[in-house]
Amino acid sequence: MDEARARQVLEGVGLTGDARLLSLGENAVFALGDLVAKVGRSAPGLIGRAGHEVKIAEWLAESGVPAVRAAEPKPRVFEGHPVTVWHRLGASVRPAEPADLAGLIRLVHQLPSPPAESFVLPRRELLGGVNRWLRLAGDAIDPADVEFLRARRAAFSEEVGQLTPHLPKGPIHGDALPRNVLVTADGPVLVDLETFSSDFREHDLVVMALSRDRYGLDPAAYDSFVGVYGWDVREWDGCAVLRGARETASCAWVAQHAPSNPKALAEFERRVASLRDGDPSVRWYPF
Repeated sequence: MDEARARQVLEGVGLTGDARLLSLGENAVFALGDLVAKVGRSAPGLIGRAGHEVKIAEWLAESGVPAVRAAEPKPRVFEGHPVTVWHRLGASVRPAEPADLAGLIRLVHQLPSPPAESFVLPRRELLGGVNRWLRLAGDAIDPADVEFLRARRAAFSEEVGQLTPHLPKGPIHGDALPRNVLVTADGPVLVDLETFSSDFREHDLVVMALSRDRYGLDPAAYDSFVGVYGWDVREWDGCAVLRGARETASCAWVAQHAPSNPKALAEFERRVASLRDGDPSVRWYPF
């Protein structure tokens, strides 16, 4: 989905006026005055996922967790694209740091599961999008790389299913990165809630360990995350398995952008080559 298509969807659901693009990735996010509209792709399951994110926001508000708040109770839909509308947060006062994220994740990990009569948090399907992202890549990527990643997906799905967690299972953010935190004048706030799940709490911690090892996060910044959270997931013997699963998913996610973006193709090829070589030291770059 490109910006032009996303703007068509906005008009299709009646959101007209001066829409300023804030980001374009898995979703297209637009500022509309005091509101923000998130336009999703047209794909099976994504309408339900968008509705789930709105319910998550309501639950977090009731639980006192600082997070983005929905402005409408359910998604609008146009030609299969879900559009959710949110209250716009205050201006960022500084970039979010790993320690800001750790404080919010601690709050989330202290929550009990939501009441069953309200909604049920799903398991964290970390590898669930791999096949869809590879299909979206089409002929832009080497078929041998597609088969390689599909095989990795199958292998890690089995290994993850056999893990014994160190922490109690329960609510998690699912994509715990500083980019999903906005630091306003009132403090850090969680955003992008669509991956909220109930699963290993370690999922939220492996993300930052991988950021340290693959994406060049300053070890001191990682240490600050660990200090605020209170435990280093690298001490857990299942860390390598969750890391491998997330690397597989992260590689496939970049692939979907390869048909229209040469930089995405180059980054995909860098990532898949490092996985083939079994080299955990190759630097990956955010995309």
